[in-house]
Amino acid sequence: MAQLLENYSLKKHNTFGIEAKAKYFFEFETEEEIQDFLQKNDIIDTEYIILGGGSNLLFTEDFDGLVLHPNITGIELLDEDEDSVLLRVGCNEEWDEFVGWAVDNNLYGIENLSLIPGKIGASPVQNIGAYGVEVREVIENVEAISIETKDAVIFSNAHCEFDYRNSVFKNEYKNLFIITHVQFRLKKKADFKIHYGAIQKELEAYNEVNLKNIREVIIKIRESKLPDPEELGNAGSFFKNPIVDKEKADKLKSQYENMPSYEVNDMETKLAAGWLIEQCDWKGKRFGDAGVHKDQALVLVNYGNANGNDILKLANDIRKSVMFKFGVKLEMEVNAI
Repeated sequence: MAQLLENYSLKKHNTFGIEAKAKYFFEFETEEEIQDFLQKNDIIDTEYIILGGGSNLLFTEDFDGLVLHPNITGIELLDEDEDSVLLRVGCNEEWDEFVGWAVDNNLYGIENLSLIPGKIGASPVQNIGAYGVEVREVIENVEAISIETKDAVIFSNAHCEFDYRNSVFKNEYKNLFIITHVQFRLKKKADFKIHYGAIQKELEAYNEVNLKNIREVIIKIRESKLPDPEELGNAGSFFKNPIVDKEKADKLKSQYENMPSYEVNDMETKLAAGWLIEQCDWKGKRFGDAGVHKDQALVLVNYGNANGNDILKLANDIRKSVMFKFGVKLEMEVNAI
């Protein structure tokens, strides 16, 4: 049931576990509830944010505005043919639980995205990706409510303007639409991508390559590198892997032979942000309760009582050192508020 709360703690609504309060907090479970709220409260010129699982947010202070929290759940079959199914999934479903559901139902396409934290509604915003797969490959449509017009809108895949860890929802449409459902087209037949990272090597311990085994392997790999936000506050990868021009990458590789790199196209190369950070000797460093994870330099962590500014200062210090050593600019994947 929809309700408007005041002076509401956001600690359980961000995976860093940062204590921050929202002046107003509105939670809703249906499209009709948010449309009714917007009709009665014109918020377009007020300060507000749309908050799902908070797996991509860093609160640096209390939020003196309105937090809109959609709590829409459910998985619905919209269409099916010989090769695929079209599913409509509520924005507040846990992403990894949906991946597990797909694997249990022998549906292919998102198994490589196992154990990514966050909610379904955030997946198109971030164009989440891992191990050679991006969610844009399986998104058919994104359903949303316009905050300005209060109308329901459907965005096609093309309209979402997906790019590396990016979409139209992070740019010109940022905070203008509340995503309520995402429609996914998943395959009924295997089309595995197992040549990225350590997947293929880990699969050698299994008798066959199947959905369940791939999911197990990816969970094992991620758990060996990434801390559980329930146990240690974090937002997963804090920085994007930087994309530089090929000439810059070749110059760096001539200086650092072991530097990982991945060709994006004929003109651009993707570098590993974690490797760059580790070379600057940040891995495992701790400053009060803010630190860099001991197993993965790409992950910044809250050991208990760090505030958002502690984490942000650490992030900015890391960015400066990577720029000084490599001449490479790191972009934050996490949004600081």
